[in-house]
Amino acid sequence: MSDDFIFTSESVTAGHPDKLCDQVSDAIVDHVLTQDPNAGINAECAVASGVLFISAHYATEAGIAITDIARDLIREIGYPRDVFDANACAIMTSFMDHTDRDYRRLDLDAMDDEALGRITVKDQATVFGYACDQTEHLMPLPVTLAHRIAKALDGDKLKRALPYLLPDAKTQVGIEYADGVPTRIHSIALETSQHDSESPQLKQLQTDLMEQVLQPVLADAPIQPDGDTLFFVNPDGPVIGGGPAVHSGLTGRKTGIDTYGEYARHSGAALSGKDPLRVDRVGAYAARWAAKNVVAAGLAGECEVQLSYSIGAAAPVSVRTRTYGSGKIDDAEIARRLMRVFDFRVGAIVRDLRLRHLPSERKRGFYRRLACCGHMGRVDLEAPWEALNHLEALRD
Repeated sequence: MSDDFIFTSESVTAGHPDKLCDQVSDAIVDHVLTQDPNAGINAECAVASGVLFISAHYATEAGIAITDIARDLIREIGYPRDVFDANACAIMTSFMDHTDRDYRRLDLDAMDDEALGRITVKDQATVFGYACDQTEHLMPLPVTLAHRIAKALDGDKLKRALPYLLPDAKTQVGIEYADGVPTRIHSIALETSQHDSESPQLKQLQTDLMEQVLQPVLADAPIQPDGDTLFFVNPDGPVIGGGPAVHSGLTGRKTGIDTYGEYARHSGAALSGKDPLRVDRVGAYAARWAAKNVVAAGLAGECEVQLSYSIGAAAPVSVRTRTYGSGKIDDAEIARRLMRVFDFRVGAIVRDLRLRHLPSERKRGFYRRLACCGHMGRVDLEAPWEALNHLEALRD
């Protein structure tokens, strides 16, 4: 069977309404855990023209200033007032305080190993982690390049150079594969939004984006565009207006962007807005950690790790690996080594990756910064699940 194909992955910028919601939700997680690392918090957000709705369930000793967090974040993203006014937009909230009911307020640092084993998951979940040797950071190439373009669009330098752009944009990269190996850039699509009063003509817009965004980003790409690469830069013309004034947003709607650009399986559950004891979030991080160490250890060219959790259990009821024929040893043996080296109990994942302490240890928080340009492959944020710290143990 031929393994020649074209695969596309997308990314979006911080000003996309779905990503606004993810950032608000994770900024709330950062805020609560910075003050109270033992807190339980689950926050979701929806946005439409002039309105932001936030729902949060929590158990914490921290002060909750959720509306201030949301307005500060909207202001930082940089929407003009006619697109989304941080000061005047309506913010509707639905809060549920579970503190008196001990809503998962657990001090993991004070627990021994036996006590950690009594922390069970509260919802069933099957999560996936993936890694491959297509890029330096062991991520699929299409989503890696799509994220790089989105980061360039969000950069302060570009905002100064092209002030007419709004912060809402989306990117897509298509990679051509031969025998499962990326061989050329098939296509790049980029759509931005802008103000009517400051709109350049389409040709100038396309020239600006090629020179200021695409050329610098692609200069050090592992595969370079060729004469047949297709570029679609605002192919339907300038997009006037953007953000919540044009389309609504919701937390957790961009799970493919958050993980592997649909190149590999993911659970489909939202990652943002959940405290570290939510297994559908931290299990996905642990699975990525395991898969990346397998590939980096030279046991396979690509690896998927599946963890299945059941309510009332601390550890996954199933650990499965797939290497798609690239494994140097049997897939079942890789799974056995992972279970020996990694502790996939939910409490142990939180402990080993220090997931409750990251917001207070990092400047500008931590989880909110994950919400744009992917949760996986984030070596720029020193995400602990990207660490290659079990290579020798897996080789033995």
